[in-house]
Amino acid sequence: MKKKITVVGSGHVGATCALYLAQKELGDVTLVDIIDGVPQGIGLDIFEASPIQNFDCNFVGTTDSSNMAGSDIVIVTAGLARKPGMDRMDLMKKNASIIKGITENIVKYAPNAMILMVSNPIDVMVYLSYKVSGFPKNRVFGQAGVLDSARLAAFVAKELNISVKDVSPMVLGGHGDTMIPLPRYTTVSGIPITELISEERINDINVRTQKGGAEIVNLLKTGSAYYAPGAAAAAMVESILKGQNRILPTSCLLEGEYGINDVFIGVPTILGENGVEKIIELKLNQSELKLLQSNAEIYKKNINELRQEEGFGYL
Repeated sequence: MKKKITVVGSGHVGATCALYLAQKELGDVTLVDIIDGVPQGIGLDIFEASPIQNFDCNFVGTTDSSNMAGSDIVIVTAGLARKPGMDRMDLMKKNASIIKGITENIVKYAPNAMILMVSNPIDVMVYLSYKVSGFPKNRVFGQAGVLDSARLAAFVAKELNISVKDVSPMVLGGHGDTMIPLPRYTTVSGIPITELISEERINDINVRTQKGGAEIVNLLKTGSAYYAPGAAAAAMVESILKGQNRILPTSCLLEGEYGINDVFIGVPTILGENGVEKIIELKLNQSELKLLQSNAEIYKKNINELRQEEGFGYL
């Protein structure tokens, strides 16, 4: 029996992710959005591409959330971008309200689904979705580290003039400036990049990785990245629905691992049929561990700030 995947949000990230899912033939895809005509049009466009790209996928575009019924996994990409005059808390509150409503629909129509959060700020939104859904922690997780790892791998491959296929990257922590690239765990055909690239150039690559999203935003001027984020989410879904048990950095709930409690943050996990099958605890040095724990404190502070706002006392 075919798997069913729902993507909520038909913006660039959601639409691109939906295309990748269809091309990989991971299951039937439902694209949900509140703007009538947009998900239907994108769904029809992707379906009409299937004879050319040779993929079989039943694709439904809809504004009716009940169509997510029977989903094995729901990918949440919906949310607002920050606008002029809007501060960080305004954005977080608006997106939190959106994610709360989406999560309630998932509980109502797809109570057995897993939730993959892509909407920003990811580590806060996935915590909110976990609290609202009441789902087990293995079934609620966020995407960020796979995207950041991909950027790191791309920059390493370019630096060494080698195939990206031979680079195995590793990053921890949050998404953006707070992420923690781990050079000694990043390898090229098993060789740590610390043996192949100078410390100065590694630092440059790390900074570029941390600011990878901002670099694209600055170039595009009117948008943000979507090809790589969509591909990252699709890779996580593939590992889960195919039971590949890949080790991928995932925003998941920590309960004592790395000395961190009650917060979602990016760490390496085994992703398989049950979602987060296992959290892997790397042997971090004092500096790396301190950075990761400092990351966690940032998200705890964000959650506490949101908790003080009207309507979010349940967090």
